[in-house]
Amino acid sequence: MEFTFDPELSLYIHLADLAFLGFAFLALAGGLVAVGSRTLIRAVLGLATSLVGVAGLYVYLGTHFIAAMQVLIYVGAVCISITFAVMLARPPSEAARDPGFTAGKIAAGLGVGVFAALLLGGAVLRTAWEAKPVEVEGTLLQVGEGLLTRYAFVFELISLVLLVAIVGSVVVARRGRRPDGGR
Repeated sequence: MEFTFDPELSLYIHLADLAFLGFAFLALAGGLVAVGSRTLIRAVLGLATSLVGVAGLYVYLGTHFIAAMQVLIYVGAVCISITFAVMLARPPSEAARDPGFTAGKIAAGLGVGVFAALLLGGAVLRTAWEAKPVEVEGTLLQVGEGLLTRYAFVFELISLVLLVAIVGSVVVARRGRRPDGGR
């Protein structure tokens, strides 16, 4: 067997290797920042960077849909939710005055947890589970075309509602942190 050198193919392989190494470095560096950061906001930014690197690895592997869902769900939703939780959390001065967990709070939490476990466990054990074949109405291509053509207005409307919710939560968070209650 004889091997020949093709310079055009060689450049493609090197660029692909560089892209892989770049995405892997982004994922690892973001993970290190997320784990090693002392502030929560920097940890969230490290998590978002790491998740974007993982999405890039999905693109490298040829699974573009999973990469898009990675960015939309994890980077978009999870990291933004963590950021809003930080914004809506109490300032450290208020947290220092909180007595923390008392015996009554711990007992109440355990009682609710046991009740929920018994309720859900009973429902799972009493249900007759059957395996049925799943019938799919359309292909992934048809779903994508529908989302970008017929239902594009609906998604724009949903994004507008999300924007209003984000602005509202920022207003509520700022008003709640003022000593006078926002007046």
